[in-house]
Amino acid sequence: MDALLADADAAGTPIEGVDGLLNRMTKAVLERALQTEMNHELGYRRGDPAGAGSGNSRNGMSKKTISTTNGPVTIDVPRDRNGEFEPRIVPKRARRLGQIDEMILSLYARGLTTRDIEAHLLEVYGVKASRELISNVTDVVNDEVEIWRNRPVDEVYPIVYVDGIRIKVR
Repeated sequence: MDALLADADAAGTPIEGVDGLLNRMTKAVLERALQTEMNHELGYRRGDPAGAGSGNSRNGMSKKTISTTNGPVTIDVPRDRNGEFEPRIVPKRARRLGQIDEMILSLYARGLTTRDIEAHLLEVYGVKASRELISNVTDVVNDEVEIWRNRPVDEVYPIVYVDGIRIKVR
């Protein structure tokens, strides 16, 4: 990350856009997360001798373009020889990133239950979101709303009334 920031600062890279800093940082974060998932799946890091003869190993990368709020980002997704690796950060066949939480909160704000939200996400987006995930996302909002409701309220609020008349004179 620090290298990306230093390179972007030196080269005058724009923040937004296809080759912008945000897209490059998104790519770096996602690829690092996918590598971590692969390490967890296989039980060893890349180049670790403990992985020799383990029955499954890395098998290169495949390119994938996903849509983000900052534009399309092409990432390298690691593969394994047995084809058992199922990434959770960027699931197989997923083409969009980061809009599921917003959709859950929007539907919840409209009064849908967790079962309704689960069915809607599956029907419209083809996303299988468990009721537990939906509850976890909405619980965060509920906690914030509760904090806001219980905030201290000032006894006196200054109010300014402004009144005016507009009269046309010839």
